[in-house]
Amino acid sequence: MSERMDLLVHGGEVLTMDASGTVVREGSVAVRDGVIVAVGADLPYETAAETVDATGCLVLPGLINTHTHLAMTMFRGRADDVDLQEFLARVIPAEAELLAPGNVAAAVRLAIAESVRAGVTSALDMYWFHEAAEQAARDAGWRLHAGPTFMDVPGPPDGRAYAERLGWARRSLEAYTPAPGTRPVVFAHSAYTLDPGQLVDIFALAREFGALIHIHASENAGEVAMVSERYGKRPVELLESLGLLGPDVLLAHAVDLTPDEIAALARTGTSTAHCPVSNLKLGCGISPVPALLDAGVTVGLGTDGAVSSNTLDLMGAIRQAALVHKAGGDPTAVNAEQAVRMATVEGARALGLADQLGSLEPGKRADLIVLDTGRPHLTPRHDPYAMLAYAAQSSDVRDTVVDGRVLMRDRVLLTLDEAAVRADLEALA
Repeated sequence: MSERMDLLVHGGEVLTMDASGTVVREGSVAVRDGVIVAVGADLPYETAAETVDATGCLVLPGLINTHTHLAMTMFRGRADDVDLQEFLARVIPAEAELLAPGNVAAAVRLAIAESVRAGVTSALDMYWFHEAAEQAARDAGWRLHAGPTFMDVPGPPDGRAYAERLGWARRSLEAYTPAPGTRPVVFAHSAYTLDPGQLVDIFALAREFGALIHIHASENAGEVAMVSERYGKRPVELLESLGLLGPDVLLAHAVDLTPDEIAALARTGTSTAHCPVSNLKLGCGISPVPALLDAGVTVGLGTDGAVSSNTLDLMGAIRQAALVHKAGGDPTAVNAEQAVRMATVEGARALGLADQLGSLEPGKRADLIVLDTGRPHLTPRHDPYAMLAYAAQSSDVRDTVVDGRVLMRDRVLLTLDEAAVRADLEALA
């Protein structure tokens, strides 16, 4: 306990998000080698290489975006006020025309800057040219969960036909060395861009390497009808019939679900990523999150890409998740604490990384944020969960720490040149 710490965040109200819901008043978080060593009041560390004074602030785990397409920042504003099918018809040709490693890297750097400002410390990113995205994240010190993506469409942006893609993905997985707080990931876009045989092969490859498998499923009624017409089964029914559900699978959206499908997700340990803002904007509907939670399904929170939700503001998604389910008449449908947990520890659980991320506990990676609560709209403070869900804004995030490294201090980004990042994307757009 007398050893020198790398970082000490002290003086704030620490919302640990542990299983007991521990809150430490005037608490501290001590970090060494990117790992949380201790959380508590009056920690006996007299010195630290770096300190963050969080007096009068709220300290909580970094937010985890469990479904996004980061490089879609370059298309922000190009497909608004349309349904999912028209959205895809506009975006897919633009991707084929514009996507390349350098462009993806530039768009991801902007997405990271936006995310760090919003208190998001890691994201599950399904997109083309994942290698470029991973390098951009490494350069910025930000935690990215990425990997090979499968989407069998004409003229894919990377020019790689599906017949070549399994071999390329295998080589990518063989070369992958997971950093602490990450795991291998394989992305299968959907049951409408991949046929059953392709899905079986992709899932088998992912499972050979112990990878998380992320797939869009049942995003709207149109998708369900399309898959049902082709294969005689709804998307989740099809995945279950092929033996492809399981605790290593995370479904994006899961809006149009039957009670039997919810039961199948619970029975198999399959998780979902709830994207309420994107789902509302595209007119997809509302995921039956209260029923999923009642069944014991793990639900994380996502923004989707910045072309369908227009921002990567996960704080806004927390508020939407806490509010939209009350529209049915039950104000307790999703409460404030549940919504905040979706963006933190439940998101980590959906990624299969709850032993490393999502809460402020000794032994976990030091991903945390400091929220400035000294503002009129956050005064007075009665309940930290309610404050986060119903009043806080992403602009209230003052400091962002990933793996014990301060990426934003006093609202100034330290690992990205924000003006250059914006200029690069403006030039690309």
